[in-house]
Amino acid sequence: MTRKQTQQQLEKNLENLVEIINLEAIQQLPKATEHFISDLHGEFEAFDHILRNCSGVISLKVKDLFDGILSEEQQQELCFYIYYPEDLLANLEKTNQEWYKLLDELVQLTRFVSTKYTRSKVRKALPKYFAYILEELLYKYDETENKEQYYNSIYVTIVDLNLANDFAIVLANLIQRFVVDHLHVLGDIYDRGPDPDKIMDRLMEVPSLDIQLGNHDLIWIGAFSGSIPCLCNVLRITLRYGHTALMEKYGIDLARLAKYGERYYDDNKAFRPRGDNQELTEEEILDITRMHQAISIMQFKVEGETIKRRPEFKMEDRLLFSKLSENRQTLIIDGKEYPLSNTCFQKVYEEDPYELTLGEELVLRDLLHQFQTSEKLQRHIAFLVNEGTLYQTYNGNLLFHGCIPCDQNGEFLEITLEGQQYSGRALMDYFANCIHKAYDNPNTHDDFATDVVWYLWCGEASNLFGKKTMKTFERYFSDDKELHHEAKNPYYELRNQEAFCIKLLNEFGLSDEGYIINGHTPVKTLKGELPIKANGKMLVIDGGLAKPYQKETGIAGYTLVDNSHETYLVAHHAFTTKEDAIANYRDILPTKEVVTKRSRRAQVLHTDIGSSLVQQANRLRYASGFGDRPSV
Repeated sequence: MTRKQTQQQLEKNLENLVEIINLEAIQQLPKATEHFISDLHGEFEAFDHILRNCSGVISLKVKDLFDGILSEEQQQELCFYIYYPEDLLANLEKTNQEWYKLLDELVQLTRFVSTKYTRSKVRKALPKYFAYILEELLYKYDETENKEQYYNSIYVTIVDLNLANDFAIVLANLIQRFVVDHLHVLGDIYDRGPDPDKIMDRLMEVPSLDIQLGNHDLIWIGAFSGSIPCLCNVLRITLRYGHTALMEKYGIDLARLAKYGERYYDDNKAFRPRGDNQELTEEEILDITRMHQAISIMQFKVEGETIKRRPEFKMEDRLLFSKLSENRQTLIIDGKEYPLSNTCFQKVYEEDPYELTLGEELVLRDLLHQFQTSEKLQRHIAFLVNEGTLYQTYNGNLLFHGCIPCDQNGEFLEITLEGQQYSGRALMDYFANCIHKAYDNPNTHDDFATDVVWYLWCGEASNLFGKKTMKTFERYFSDDKELHHEAKNPYYELRNQEAFCIKLLNEFGLSDEGYIINGHTPVKTLKGELPIKANGKMLVIDGGLAKPYQKETGIAGYTLVDNSHETYLVAHHAFTTKEDAIANYRDILPTKEVVTKRSRRAQVLHTDIGSSLVQQANRLRYASGFGDRPSV
């Protein structure tokens, strides 16, 4: 070996040794904070506020650092400067001294919330144009008179150059970023609320996150991937809540559907838009009502065709057009007649009730084309498919949106698909594969994978649906509450049992020490339901962010925070509007309920990232002659 090669070898070995030092040091840092949120349902402003205040974490950090220094009023004001810097700091009239004080408080807080990270990680988060100045201020160790004027000069010059607003906004955004290291979104970004597109844009800016897909996210993916039943469901739900503006934002023109609805349908109280639609004129409401009927009938037709070509779905009982009486005024089920009201079956033909008319087919082709060519929707669906999973194991815990379908005895529900039986984790993996297959082949509309995506919306063995039957038809056309009932999967009773939850954790390769985090079902706190179940093994964090749920839940959503000291649930009070919150410093003051209080502070070593760092360090130790061969 030449001298040059020997030198290179020594340098390489030294490089490995230094990296071992780095990897093993990082393992000793405190575990970073995780933030969990579920069932956003298009309520952008409430979601955005929770994200900005990090479920109250920022207010707690401000109190920790400035208690006894700032009054409660001053602390609250500082919090809102951090939550909404672009709104409150722009053109803020303060004296120079007040600006120096505010900037110094923001720097102190940024330093305080970034101490659990390496300098390298903090440096990567700093905007390039302020990076040097920020590093000097954040790592301010010499506070003697040697550097006192140096640090003061930075603040003075920032204010003198009219950069105070910009610098304060950067600091506020850094605080938000450092307070929470990783965001978990447990599904249902879409449905009910008016602004899921804004939520998607916001999520695409989050530096570190994962998404567990919800049933409402799934039908948007299905619609984009070519599932006509999913497309109909998306449009029906959008029209049900009067959110035609959402379609406009995605560049979807409903003119052809509106024209078809006007031609064949009249006013119908069962199909009038729900919720607060004060901005809609009576003419617009009538248009929506007609379109709503038209797309609903199309949905029942295309779902019927899917059920007929997929006998393995075992959904023949949902072929309800075949159960209509001759005069179309009653539904005959198991020999019993149920009267119907608000019917609109004029385009359902007796000889083949599931056959689309030419007009319906043209409308659906037009809508599908628009969905698949919408650039904004393409971005959002690509993000959902790439970042979204049906379940996630993270730091020893199991995250998913809905349920693991099972029978009364707690055995996982089996279904035979493409000649093979699936249940539990294997079934979820199979479903996930179908989602990607359908997305990768958007021009095929009736292939098995695409039909499975629709089955995930309403099938008995779907981990996203969690019920035996979806009663959409009955809820529109019958007043009989017996017909409306949707029996929940036994999972929702069994999840109160610790032994069953441990069985679920083990199914996904996790130890008994972890816990399960669910969304999907609002926690009815008004009826005494608790979000912590099974002796702390099951945490349900959908408390009802969507306004329609709040009459049942009494709150405006649960979120979960997991930091190095503790894991706790946060119950949020109802959010009004962003403008009201800013004008009156009206925060979502969280009610904190501790799930786990750690006797010893958790470190990076105890996380999934820590396990990866241990493996990397062990491989380098072995390669450098300082350790045994690592196990595979």
